[in-house]
Amino acid sequence: MKKYMILAAFVVLALVTMACGFTFNLPWDDISTGPTQTEEINIPVPEETPADVRLDFGAGELNLAPGAEGALIEGSATYNVADFKPEIQVDGNDVRLSTGDLEITGIPRIRFDDVENTWDLQLSDSPMDLEINAGAYQGDYDLGGLSINSLEINDGAADVRLEFSELNQIEMRSFRYSTGASAVKMSDLANANFSLMTFRGGAGDYTLDFDGDLQRDANVIVESGVSQVTIVVPEGTAAIVTIRGGLLNVDADSDWQISGSTYTLPGDGPKLIIEVEMGAGNLELRSR
Repeated sequence: MKKYMILAAFVVLALVTMACGFTFNLPWDDISTGPTQTEEINIPVPEETPADVRLDFGAGELNLAPGAEGALIEGSATYNVADFKPEIQVDGNDVRLSTGDLEITGIPRIRFDDVENTWDLQLSDSPMDLEINAGAYQGDYDLGGLSINSLEINDGAADVRLEFSELNQIEMRSFRYSTGASAVKMSDLANANFSLMTFRGGAGDYTLDFDGDLQRDANVIVESGVSQVTIVVPEGTAAIVTIRGGLLNVDADSDWQISGSTYTLPGDGPKLIIEVEMGAGNLELRSR
C-alpha cells in the first residue's frame, strides 16, 4: 500500500505545481534508485529534559516502538534513493531527525515498486515532547510505556496504526493529530494518559478506541469532513458524546443512552467528554 501512497503524493504535488504555475509544460523528472543502504540511528539523551523531539518523514514506512536503551532514539533507516538519506540535528534539548530532501521540479518518472524508505526506531522513556510530521506513508506506532509530555502528529495520505500498549508514565498535557485522506486506527488511547486530545481528519476512515486505564476526566475533540469515524469506549467507562454535523448518520450500540444529539454511556470513575463535529459521513459509537 505504501507504494501507491507515494505515487499519489507525487501526482498531487505535480498537479499542484502545475496549477500554481498556470502551465502544463513541466519536464519529466527522473528519480533514480540505487543500492539499498542501511544506516544506524543513535541519538543520545540530552542533558536537559524534556527533549523536544521532531521526526520529519516524507514517504515510505515509519515504525516506532519503545525500548531504546542508553539513547533517546535508536534504530535504523533503510533507503535506496540518495535524497532519502536521514539527517540528524541536535541543539541542546532540540532533536530533529528528518528524511533527506527529495527535490521534484517536474513530473516524477520512476517505478515506485523499486523505492525503499523505511525507518525502524525505538524511543527512550526519558521525558519528551514528540512531534511527527509525515507525508504519504505507512505508520506503525506503539508509544506505550513512554514519558510523553505532549504529542503532535501531522500527516497526509497515510495508513497508520497507533497504540499505547502500556500507560504513559506522565500526564500527557496535550495530544493533537491532524491527517488528510487517510486510514487511521488508534487503540488503547486511555493509556496515553492525556488531559486533552484533538483529532482532525479529512475524508478517511478513522477509529478511536479508548480502551486502557483512564486516569482522570479527559476531553476529546473530533473534527472531520466526509468520513467514517468509529469511537469505541470500554463497557464500564463513563462517556458523554455530543454531536454536531450535517448529513451525518449515527449508529450507536444499545448501551448508549440517547437524548437529542447527546449520547451517554454509564460508568464509574473518570469520564470521557467527547465532542464530535462532522461534515457528513458515518459515526459509529461502540462499547465493549
